[in-house]
Amino acid sequence: MTEPEPGEPAPPRSGLRNPQAAVRGLGAGALVLEAIVLLLAIQPIRIMGGDLSGWGVASVIALAVVAIALSGMMRRAWAWNAGTAVQVLLLASGLFHWSLAALGLIFGGAWVYALYVRRTILG
Repeated sequence: MTEPEPGEPAPPRSGLRNPQAAVRGLGAGALVLEAIVLLLAIQPIRIMGGDLSGWGVASVIALAVVAIALSGMMRRAWAWNAGTAVQVLLLASGLFHWSLAALGLIFGGAWVYALYVRRTILG
């Protein structure tokens, strides 16, 4: 690979044409998938003997709405920090039901991986 001429932008380290868009897509996809799983998890938790109170259902719905909203704002640097906060809040919502803590661990791990990929690709 040749060195860029002075004044010429350096080529992307990852080999992707638009690495920022790829990373944004990964973050947005993780948040949308999380929102879908959260909304689909409400009824099985309630049916299978879970004592998911009204506050628990409201917290799950609120986290899903925030995750969907954040997925559209991944261009902003603060959205990645807010996505991390969503993962922490989901883990904390395990106080309402243990399965929410399990989902928090699963999606927290996926989010940590997305942050790792972001740091690796964008530097």
